[in-house]
Amino acid sequence: MLKVLKFGGTSVANLEKIKNVSKIISKQRDEGHDIIAVVSAMSGETNKLLKYAHKLSKKPKKNELDMLLSAGERITSSLLSIVLNEHNYKTISMSGRIAGIVTDDKHTNARIKSIDVKNLKNEIKNGNIIIVAGFQGITYNTNRVSTLGRGGSDLSAVAIAGAIKADLCELYTDVDGIYTTDPRIEPKAKKLNKISYDEMLELASSGAKVLQNRSVEMAKKLNVNLISRSSFTPDVEGTLITKEENIMEKPVVSGIAVDKDQVRVGMFKVSDKPGIAASIFSSLANEDINVDMIVQTVGVDGKTDLDFTIPTNDFEKCKNVMEKFVKDTQKIDYNEFICKISIVGVGMKSHTGVASKAFSTLAQEGINIRIISTSEIKISMIVEEKYAELAVRALHEAYNLDK
Repeated sequence: MLKVLKFGGTSVANLEKIKNVSKIISKQRDEGHDIIAVVSAMSGETNKLLKYAHKLSKKPKKNELDMLLSAGERITSSLLSIVLNEHNYKTISMSGRIAGIVTDDKHTNARIKSIDVKNLKNEIKNGNIIIVAGFQGITYNTNRVSTLGRGGSDLSAVAIAGAIKADLCELYTDVDGIYTTDPRIEPKAKKLNKISYDEMLELASSGAKVLQNRSVEMAKKLNVNLISRSSFTPDVEGTLITKEENIMEKPVVSGIAVDKDQVRVGMFKVSDKPGIAASIFSSLANEDINVDMIVQTVGVDGKTDLDFTIPTNDFEKCKNVMEKFVKDTQKIDYNEFICKISIVGVGMKSHTGVASKAFSTLAQEGINIRIISTSEIKISMIVEEKYAELAVRALHEAYNLDK
């Protein structure tokens, strides 16, 4: 098989862990597989480089930041290649540029436009294990180094796997797969053998932090089979993320995600007139504030109530934007002490009663739901943050996810 293996920052945090990764790669090589490994910077390295930059400048140029930050992954790729060479494995390291990754010109948050796999194919033909520095490429118009933003190494690995038509893309982290919920909250959480792209996307966007949704989106688009597994227990089977039709028995509910990084914004007695909602949400979008859940009541006497949620790190920006709309509403209220609980499962498409079970379960625990949002395979609810763990455990039991 041709495999793309991606190793995150915790997997290559120091020299001992880099040696451990080399053993995983060499074992797979000994089994006869062709290997392209994509690596992140050593844990903490990117933050260290950022601190250096901000000590020298309050607002460093983004293209120079990319040049700086891309060094972390190149260091890891070289060190990993060196240790594999030391053990008599033919290995070559590559920057994103040499690996043929071309991006747009949005420095520090670039998007991949294309991958020229010529160099990768040549080195595989020459019998080399390839170690690619993840998180980076070059811009299509200026040939400057670019970086892909948060989760960029995952994105590099999936994009390479899709471009070179690899048989499998394995993402190694410090957890051994995707669980029905956070095991730190519910010790009875079970590891899933398989999960669909759509379910994984919904869980990732709802607070599950194992995989970045950009990489899952690309895997779905390019039809790349992903496996999430741990570099610390490499012999333990991970979780396959694949097409829905590849999963024979589709559970009604696959997982429950919790996201405590949410703020609820309430606008009371808003002027109920055409264009007011467009004006509010356009202003938020112009400040790159990501609005999640939105609920608007039916207008009465020319007034309506409007609730929406935003990520906690956008709170201060949001307050500044909302100052423009004070005259259009009786009161603007903010609540930082909330969380979003999301129930996800492709089986919801063909089963009734999933929502009613969620609402009755929380009611039995005395938990009041503030906002509800639904899609074809997800139900999201805003509750008070103090009830987050109780809600997750109760719902996990209600849907028999520990069975």
